[in-house]
Order: sequence, then C-alpha cells, then structure tokens
Amino acid sequence: MNVRRTYERLRARLIYCRGFGRLPDLENPRLFSEKVVAAKLTWRSPMMPILADKVLVKEIVSQRLGAAWVTPSLFSGPQLPPRDQRDWPLPLVIKANHGCGYNVFLKDESDKEWEAIEPRIRRWLSGRYGAHDAEWLYGEIVPQALVEPMIGGSIPSTEYKFFCFAGRVEFIEAHLRRGDVRECANMDRAWTFHPFTLLMPRATTPPPRPQSLEEMIRGAEVLAEGFPFVRIDLYEIDGRPRFGEVTFYPASGRIKPNPPEYDQIYGDLWPSGLPTGKAARPI
Repeated sequence: MNVRRTYERLRARLIYCRGFGRLPDLENPRLFSEKVVAAKLTWRSPMMPILADKVLVKEIVSQRLGAAWVTPSLFSGPQLPPRDQRDWPLPLVIKANHGCGYNVFLKDESDKEWEAIEPRIRRWLSGRYGAHDAEWLYGEIVPQALVEPMIGGSIPSTEYKFFCFAGRVEFIEAHLRRGDVRECANMDRAWTFHPFTLLMPRATTPPPRPQSLEEMIRGAEVLAEGFPFVRIDLYEIDGRPRFGEVTFYPASGRIKPNPPEYDQIYGDLWPSGLPTGKAARPI
C-alpha cells in the first residue's frame, strides 16, 4: 500500500471515529456507514467516474432510458464562455460536473452578478472535489462548467433518491422543500412511510406518491445494474421522471441513521464482502 493510500485510510478512519465515537471495521464492514467508507478506499470500477460526471452521464442515461429522461445542456466546457455569448434563456442553473453542491441558480436578469459568480466557478473548477475525504472517483473527472435550464421553470420541490442494492431499489429518500424548510421522508419501493432519518430532519407525514413511481424505479434499476450499491437521484416533472445524478458515497459515509439500527438494515442490504463493482456494465 503506497503512502497516499495509507494516509487516506488513516484519515478516513479518524474522520469516522470523530463522527461515530469508534473506529470503523474496514476489513469486515457490516454497517452501511462502514461500507461507504470501505467503498471510498477500495472500489475502483472504471464506470464510477463516468456515471458521476454530470456531463458524460447524460449520454448513458439517454442510451439506456431515453432522451426524455435527460435535461438538455445549454453549455458545457472547461470554463464559462465570454459574457457576450451567455445568451441562455432564463431560468437556468450553472453547475460543476465533478462534485456535489456546486450550483448557481439564475432565476431572472437580476441574478446575473457575473463579478461574484465567475470567481466562484473558477474556484470550483480548479479544485478536486472530495480530496480531503478520499473520494477517489471525483479526482478522475475532468472539471467542466455545465449550464442547464431550470427544469419545470423553478427549483423542484421534491427530489427522489433511490437507494439501490445489488441492482434493486430498496428505499427512496424524498427530499422535500417546503418554503425555507427542508426535510426528508424515507419510503420503501411500495411507497410505505418508514419513520427514520439518515441525515436531514424527518418529515412527520409522507409526501404524495409520485405519478411515475414505477417508471422511476425501473429507470433507477437499469442504471444501478451491476453495482452492489449506488444511489440514483431523480425528479418528477409534469408527471414524468427526470434524471438528476448518480452518487456512490452518500454523505461520504457520515450518515448516522436515527434510529441507529437502520445503519445495520442498510448494511445488510449491501451484498456481503468489500464492494467491487467489477460487474458494472460498460457503456
């Protein structure tokens, strides 16, 4: 094991210990949180950076599920084009393709504060997302700026996160925006409400069943084929499913379910042994 891998392993163990009050068992991981950390350190499927790249993944989704699932790109490139070429229709979102939480929302002309936006985009594209957390796959993605129309004309009120184990959707985390409040409802594939939370505040009531739930489950499982675990994020726009992104390291392993037994429940769903992803289907 080289020096970098040794350092990453030690740092990952210490970060986990700081959050959970104990060291993770990385040789024989049983809990979901342990398996995510083990995945960061050992899982090297060549498909992972492609699926996590918000630009490259669109072709795969279009091929496997159809173009209607994909939000079209208004622009993608290593840097934003000159200002006189940014004639994109509003509202829109500017993203970085190689990480999470890299979003700028432009709802109208007053949001085009380029003097503030441009340094922010440059900072995103000059760094390696997840490097401090040993999130290997993001370092394999060539950073790009990505501009997309804001689907549905506004920020969606609900995002559906499909937790897929061995290619099967087992749980769906519905992230709800209710004004300034964000909360989460955890549902199973039959849309039964389960009173637990992984990270966000727990919703007290379940959200309405999405019209396209069965189609969303089918699409998530097509994209999850060949992986012991992956999370597929989707939206529903005008009653139709829309692809969001692919995540292999939810919260970088810092998930602390409440009640805590769900860490074991999710861990039991992940196939035994260290995650490999070697069976992942190529493009």
